[in-house]
Amino acid sequence: MYTEGNPDELKARFWKEMERSAFVMLQLDSDSESPAPMTAQLDKDADSAIWFFTNTQNRLAALGAATATYSAVSHDLFARFHGTLVRETSRARLDKQWSERVEAWFPGGKEDPNLVMLRMDLGDATIWASAMDLLTRAKMALGMDVRADIQGEHVTTAL
Repeated sequence: MYTEGNPDELKARFWKEMERSAFVMLQLDSDSESPAPMTAQLDKDADSAIWFFTNTQNRLAALGAATATYSAVSHDLFARFHGTLVRETSRARLDKQWSERVEAWFPGGKEDPNLVMLRMDLGDATIWASAMDLLTRAKMALGMDVRADIQGEHVTTAL
């Protein structure tokens, strides 16, 4: 059963999990055909923003209101968050977020004419966190009813 959680605690847990694995499914709210798996570029000092690298042909390059969904590696934290995708024009930000992993997708480097850096200005998020002990996992694997055994929290908050 999910209960109302502490927003600050769940946000902190969300960001910690995102540091471990920053893969999200990102979609423009106006385009149901636009969902794509993306790697969020994080900055612990940034205030309510994350970044993505894509190319000019990607539907996400159309910009606008967007929604991302996230599942932690451990599958005990999930989130859906909203924001607005805008083109990031700061060369300093591009340099800061650039890495060999990004370059693997853009062999033309930072000067690749098809490169687009997106900034997602973050809005509200819904975060679910659950705890499932070994017995509950075993019961679930056997097809037994585990609904009463699941404990967790959820919160809707601003990121």
